[in-house]
Amino acid sequence: MQLGPVARAQGVRLLTLGEVDSTNEEARRLVETGERGPLWIVATRQTKGRGRLGREWVSPVGNLYASYVFGDFDEPRLAPQLGFVTGVAAMRALRACAGDQNFQLKWPNDMLFEGAKLGGILLEGIASAAPLAIIGVGINVADAPSDLPYPARALASFGAAAPSADSLFAVFTDSLCEALDLWRGGDGFSTVREEWLRSASGLGERISRGDDR
Repeated sequence: MQLGPVARAQGVRLLTLGEVDSTNEEARRLVETGERGPLWIVATRQTKGRGRLGREWVSPVGNLYASYVFGDFDEPRLAPQLGFVTGVAAMRALRACAGDQNFQLKWPNDMLFEGAKLGGILLEGIASAAPLAIIGVGINVADAPSDLPYPARALASFGAAAPSADSLFAVFTDSLCEALDLWRGGDGFSTVREEWLRSASGLGERISRGDDR
């Protein structure tokens, strides 16, 4: 795994691991010892990956499992906006690597391909003297679970055109830097929100509790 050139130029660091319980948990442990980012933590495999509301995140080798330690913002109340920023960055990276496919975002944390779950974002705020957040990202690159109560897809279904986890990660690290710069400058969140909505799934539809993945 390597960072993209924009991320490297902005001083982002990278920690790569073979196996870990969860990249978000590893990020939390590092924060407890003084880490403040910007730092990406990437693992080949997670043994206890988790998604939103503590749900298990199946983590076979070949997919992307990464967490970003980020503290470059002014107020803790702004931290929830980072989920939207990350979603925008994910859409940019997926389209750059796999073409203008039918990728979408489903509130609050899903990435979709043709309506099937492709990945998820897990945002966690950390109580500290200064605002700090951990942004977890999981994307089905090589494989998607088949025993879920909803459809899931992997990028490997694109065949020879499918990006690897390594190539997707490098582009994503740059797109997140660019989306964060957008968020912190000019119109800030309103511009991010507009871009997020352009990729939103289910606008105007009723959402039931069973739709919350």
